[in-house]
Amino acid sequence: MEILKNVHARNLVEWAKDKPETYVLSADLTSSSEAHLFRDAYPARFLSMGIAEQNMLAFAGGMAREGLIPMIHTFAVFIYRRAYDQIAMSVAYPNLPVIMVGFLPGILTPGGATHQAIEDISVMRSLPNMTVLETADATEVESVLDVALEAQGPVYIRMLRGEIPRLFDQKEPMKLGKARKLREGNDFVLISSGICTEEGMRAAAALADQGIHIAHYHISTLKPFDHPEIMEEIAKSKYGAITFENHSIIGGLGSIVAEQMAEYGVGKKLYRLGLNDTFVHGASKEYLMKEYGLDAMALISKVEAVTGEQYGIKEESLAETYHPALHSEAKPEAL
Repeated sequence: MEILKNVHARNLVEWAKDKPETYVLSADLTSSSEAHLFRDAYPARFLSMGIAEQNMLAFAGGMAREGLIPMIHTFAVFIYRRAYDQIAMSVAYPNLPVIMVGFLPGILTPGGATHQAIEDISVMRSLPNMTVLETADATEVESVLDVALEAQGPVYIRMLRGEIPRLFDQKEPMKLGKARKLREGNDFVLISSGICTEEGMRAAAALADQGIHIAHYHISTLKPFDHPEIMEEIAKSKYGAITFENHSIIGGLGSIVAEQMAEYGVGKKLYRLGLNDTFVHGASKEYLMKEYGLDAMALISKVEAVTGEQYGIKEESLAETYHPALHSEAKPEAL
């Protein structure tokens, strides 16, 4: 598996070179949100706003009214928890093109509940005019900014940083509103997002060897969400659908799929894997994914529970996944 460092930092500099209307706003977390290379390359278009997220979002709304495209860079949790009113009234209500790049979504930080954005999808997707995107690998990090610009309004991005894998072909970038179909199958339909997609790929491959075939869809556009093709597959599946997400199962991908199944009249079971109405303590990504049921083995256990079979799959037999050091130079999980 190809592992890349500082993908967003490098991509942002190249992406913005012919877009003079784009500005980056940082809330005193410039290197931690991979905005440092942009700052060095385009100092006149970089604004350090200090630890004042409410002011930063209101300021960004004013910039967007003047025809600029401000890009907020900070930890995800500090965007929507600290500045929700400013996002709602100064950005979403006037439908302005402010791109909010939120780092450390879900359990991607040892910082504990104060730094873990576990309900951000629920909060942000409820805002009118808001587009919600999530990256899962280097290819999506490299292409998400084009998608955000295409949305032509306020956009919230759950962004990856540091050392990240490449799961998808560079020739197949992220597309607005389009799901990636990763695997065919008629026993279950798996719908995953973010870092859970890699775990889903590992589990689905191991289960296929045991005769359980899963149709696997990866979702990068969480709002808007309309996938009749997925609903059709769920309706035809033997056991129903499983959602798999680095977020609370309340209001996130699990709720999104449940709402659409109801709207399309799909009468199949839905099993939601994610954070089960709980805050999370601080630890490494690898530990938290195992502890809170966000890894490949958790998905395999759910399939075993639903089918009533034991497949004898062990963690060591799964395809390898990449777990970066807690405090590497690329800061994959450190603050």
